[in-house]
Amino acid sequence: MKAVVWTGPLEMVLKNEPVPPIKRDEVLVRVDSVGICGSELSGYLGKNTLRVPPLVMGHEFAGTIAAIGSDVRGLAKADRVAVNPLITCGNCVFCMKGMESLCLHRRLIGAHQAGAFAEFVAVPEKNCLPLRASVDLLAASLAEPLACSVRAVKIGGVTNGCRVMVLGAGPIGLLVMKTVQHNGGRVALAAEINPARMALAKAWGAERVSNPRESDVFREIRELTDGLGADIVFDAVGSSTTRRLAVDSAYPGGTVVLIGLHESESVLQVNHIIRSEIRLAGAFAYTPQDFSEALGLLTDGIVRPSSDWVEERPLEDCDISFSELIDTNPSAAKIILHP
Repeated sequence: MKAVVWTGPLEMVLKNEPVPPIKRDEVLVRVDSVGICGSELSGYLGKNTLRVPPLVMGHEFAGTIAAIGSDVRGLAKADRVAVNPLITCGNCVFCMKGMESLCLHRRLIGAHQAGAFAEFVAVPEKNCLPLRASVDLLAASLAEPLACSVRAVKIGGVTNGCRVMVLGAGPIGLLVMKTVQHNGGRVALAAEINPARMALAKAWGAERVSNPRESDVFREIRELTDGLGADIVFDAVGSSTTRRLAVDSAYPGGTVVLIGLHESESVLQVNHIIRSEIRLAGAFAYTPQDFSEALGLLTDGIVRPSSDWVEERPLEDCDISFSELIDTNPSAAKIILHP
């Protein structure tokens, strides 16, 4: 089968690899659509210890069942599925609490084992969600990043009328905006430096969109919120600059949700956090319930893939796509590959 193998920093090679064998409780998925995630860019650069070469990356995907293991009962060949790539044990203290994203034994397809930048991938039956006929496989491949956004919005506690600020209008930031609005919140301001993504944020309902390199975003969010700040701020970038801006921009008693993993450490104004009773929370991955909710949003058409934000390419363009995402300012918010 065709597979793109990450062999080391800045090196991806299209190879002919064996079709992966499946265990008794697994299925073989023929990959139709697989997205490129920002976390994989750091892996590509050799800056992510989670990913060790040689590795077939790819964890945002959907496809069709090509073969089933002997113990599989709920799926059949030719079934169309969205795949939850986060494999959890179901037995640890966090899984038992419904906090599967923090599972002590979690594994990620495309990081701890071969992923979907390939024609076929082995997946546990329990991680496959059958699709309704109305949902195409391109849309289904967006369930994973949308699940991250569902989780973040849930942690933020978005309710009807909340005034929200989103830092970063890449895929996660945009999907956070959609989820915020679906929960009744208002995106008072979205901050982004890419002009094409700024336009997307405006089209997706942000009341104001600002480039922090050209505007005083802190002043603007204060003006939009009667001088108080946003009820909830989502940082989908993860730099020291955006984390500090998020804390500064939050309403006293408000919430800051950190999603971006760009920098591992940041200096924050802790005294201000204490004196303003700002709640600072991390949002990591998603639970199976979050993933199901995300697929529901796609099924109901709340989020739709379209050419204004999704660009489709063949798997053979994987390496060049990674290079473009790192070295240029791409107009597409999301690149989806087709093996």
